[in-house]
Amino acid sequence: MRVESDRETGSGISVTAAPPSDNRTEAMVRVENLRKEVLSPEGPLVILDDIHFQIGRGESVAVVGASGSGKSTLLSLLAGLDAPSRGRVWLAGVDLGGLDEDGRALLRAQRVGFVFQSFQLLLGLTALENVMLPLELAGQAEAGRLALELLDRVGLKARARHYPSQLSGGEQQRVAIARAFAGNPDVLFADEPTGNLDQKTGHRIIELLFALNREQGTTLVLVTHDLELAAYCDRILELDDGRLRGEKRKTEGG
Repeated sequence: MRVESDRETGSGISVTAAPPSDNRTEAMVRVENLRKEVLSPEGPLVILDDIHFQIGRGESVAVVGASGSGKSTLLSLLAGLDAPSRGRVWLAGVDLGGLDEDGRALLRAQRVGFVFQSFQLLLGLTALENVMLPLELAGQAEAGRLALELLDRVGLKARARHYPSQLSGGEQQRVAIARAFAGNPDVLFADEPTGNLDQKTGHRIIELLFALNREQGTTLVLVTHDLELAAYCDRILELDDGRLRGEKRKTEGG
């Protein structure tokens, strides 16, 4: 297994930076000629086809489109949770096609954070323990202190000892955001982060997500059907029936 990265792993794995042959090392996410198809009773079903784009360090990009347009499939491919049928994906300068499953998992643990619509908190752990988990897995000696600081940052220090079942949906998502940023990720993937929240709570979550994103300089890739949420991003990529149909950039001051 070979992992291309610029971080120390402490695992005995060889660590090699991606070659600076072009501006690929400047892009935190890059895809070329991406295609994903699956078998159905009617034959091959194309979910994504001929996708090309790149996302620079610190950019925030929303992927929008109707239900079934391929948004969540694209996010899974970008994060190395699934493999394309054709094409290449680079994540944090690493060609995912050159890694096996363990290598992709290691890269995610070192460089990536996730926020999901369904929160994905571990029900048997308190809010504090959920945020501590990625820090402990990374061998952070002060995991408890750092996790408590993050909970304080998202306004939940007083709820640190509460379990997910004792928290509202908005509170659970704030814990999930704190956990996602705990490892100071290079790239944060968010899949419909306000989808299970009412409008008022969702707006607060949006403000918190982008405030933390600006503070840490994270590259944000956001999948959403909410155009108000998408408008917070630097760029909007529109998927339609598995193809990239358009791109919008935030105007100055907008």
